[in-house]
Amino acid sequence: MKQYVAILMGLALGSGLLAACGGGGGSVQPTPSLSPADFQTTIDNPLFPLSSLQPKVFEGEENDPDTGETIKTRLESTVLPDTDVLAGVEVVVLEEKDYENGELIESTLDYFAQHRDGSVYYFGERVDEYEGGEVVGHEGQWLTGEGNNQPGVYMPATPVLDQTFQQEKAPGVAEDQSTVVALGQTVTTSAGTFSGCIKTEDFSPLDQVTEFKFYCPGVGLVREEPPGGRLDLISY
Repeated sequence: MKQYVAILMGLALGSGLLAACGGGGGSVQPTPSLSPADFQTTIDNPLFPLSSLQPKVFEGEENDPDTGETIKTRLESTVLPDTDVLAGVEVVVLEEKDYENGELIESTLDYFAQHRDGSVYYFGERVDEYEGGEVVGHEGQWLTGEGNNQPGVYMPATPVLDQTFQQEKAPGVAEDQSTVVALGQTVTTSAGTFSGCIKTEDFSPLDQVTEFKFYCPGVGLVREEPPGGRLDLISY
């Protein structure tokens, strides 16, 4: 019975769903309505291949804007073996753990599914914020199917220069969007040298924060450049 209800909810969502999958010129454009039947949990988009990757580890530094202190950062990213269901869509679960100076500050469960056109959609995240080893909040948490939340395009099937797509569609909670600002990039980290990469400019209108990311074929994300810092892939 629960599965039947979930399917009905998903079909209702699909009948009115508009997803941001922008064309050129930096404008965000909607795609046709989506249905749960359009999605799969095999995520093999070359620039975000979750289904073929083992755990990834990133390390870097960033400057605290308040104190000027240099903070050592670390991100551990792992695709979990079990899937979940959001608004009738079966989704892959990506667990990410963020550390600052060796201390866990945030743990998230991110939900993704791949559309039949090859685009990867982002269905939300569960967030636990930590302080002193204890959960102290869930800021930024959102799930497709709750309120007006809808899935956003996380990675288009074939990104083109100046293409803008809305990754998060949770009004007032998470509204991040991404623009492809360079193609054919080469990025070198301690994990290797990667070519044919794209560079995106990610903007959060709620926080007014911009950062840059590099995605490479067969690997996905290899570098993040938040304000005053950098995070590089060191193993995968």
